[in-house]
Amino acid sequence: MKQGAQAPSAKGRRNAIILGAAGRDFHNFNVRFREDDSFKVVAFTATQIPYISRRTYPPNAAGRLYPQGIPIRPEEELPSLIRKHSVTDVYFSYSDVSEGYVMNLASIAQAEGASFHLLGPADTMIRSTKPLVAVVAVRTGAGKSTISRKVADLLLERGLRPVVVRHPMPYGDLSVLVQRFENHDDLDRYHTTIEEREEYEGHIDKGIVVFAGVDYKLILDQAEKEGDVILWDGGNNDFSFYAPDLNIVVADPVRVGDEGSYYPGKTNVRMADILVVNKVNIVRKKAADQVVRNCRALNSRVKIAKTRSEAVLDKPELVRGKKILAVEDGPSVTHGGLSIGAGAVAAKAVGATLVDPKGRAVGSIKAAYKKFPNLGKVLPALGYSGRQLKDLESSIERVKCDAVVLGTPSDLTKMIRIRKPVARVGFEAARYGRPSFDEIVHSELDRLRIGRSK
Repeated sequence: MKQGAQAPSAKGRRNAIILGAAGRDFHNFNVRFREDDSFKVVAFTATQIPYISRRTYPPNAAGRLYPQGIPIRPEEELPSLIRKHSVTDVYFSYSDVSEGYVMNLASIAQAEGASFHLLGPADTMIRSTKPLVAVVAVRTGAGKSTISRKVADLLLERGLRPVVVRHPMPYGDLSVLVQRFENHDDLDRYHTTIEEREEYEGHIDKGIVVFAGVDYKLILDQAEKEGDVILWDGGNNDFSFYAPDLNIVVADPVRVGDEGSYYPGKTNVRMADILVVNKVNIVRKKAADQVVRNCRALNSRVKIAKTRSEAVLDKPELVRGKKILAVEDGPSVTHGGLSIGAGAVAAKAVGATLVDPKGRAVGSIKAAYKKFPNLGKVLPALGYSGRQLKDLESSIERVKCDAVVLGTPSDLTKMIRIRKPVARVGFEAARYGRPSFDEIVHSELDRLRIGRSK
């Protein structure tokens, strides 16, 4: 039998590790552990996102109890870290993983003698002084971004000034606690990655300010000064960092059953005020209906709407009947589990043939195909570092095709050089059935007396 973790010291201080992916983990630390001297967080671990492990959560974010900051280590080191630091408690703090995956990590921690924990909304949600609408999902790639933009439009229709707070994507300087994005110059100023631009640009282009960063209490304080209503734009399938007045959850009929088997998406379904089944135009009716039944079984009171996810190719003449390379939103087709994305769907709809890029990818892009075997005939738009952007550029250059279709919301041509003809795909949520999503949202906002209905 292994030695395992040791009991707390005579002073009662417990040693903890927070399992994360550079987002929920930092928030949980900030709101639960930063000022609690009964715990010592000896390390974060990191997975899902490259180039995060082996860094340090900086002292200005970690607070007075951690003058040296907190090391971030690869999750694979969890057993040895528990033994090395006599860890008593392991806190799971990231998202979009199967329930079996979570319990496997629980067994690893417990086998070493540590207790395993999941922090819930009561311990982690911050309450705003302004009305707060949250948009979250059951899985990465459900179409949350299109629904978030639609909700922003509905708030604007009601004469409100929304400010978006985006789930953290702190891939750059962790010492920058608050980031404010008003225009594209701000995207350059903070050296944002492809993944960040994918989420921010759609709001910025509509004149809506976006906040992100590391310390979400400081972020909320600033956002409340600028907006009439706060729109939480979730990441992965995590639940909101803020207590929502209206909680909107996006479900994906492309992956029937995931709404009841992925963490914490299942939590989101149970907490939803409105559940929107997106993409009903690209699946059979029975798939969408099954998702509705599954969600009703988890939450009988939820109001359910359906939406179409409509693609618009800006240059269909470059794509129709051609051999194309589809470059897709990275998170959706990697840890999100989708085999293809918006680019491939839009291209095939106009008779294009997908070229398989697997054999032409280089460096970290090539490695992604080994790590995520679900990837189909598409290229993931991964750009978490300058080196990875070069790998992406080289991989695109090596693929023989007539044109490149960008299924990612971000305009990659502003970040890398693409020598082939390029077409972009835009996706928007469209009404489907009655009552429509728009009608349900307006009805709920009326009930909550948020803004004025027009």
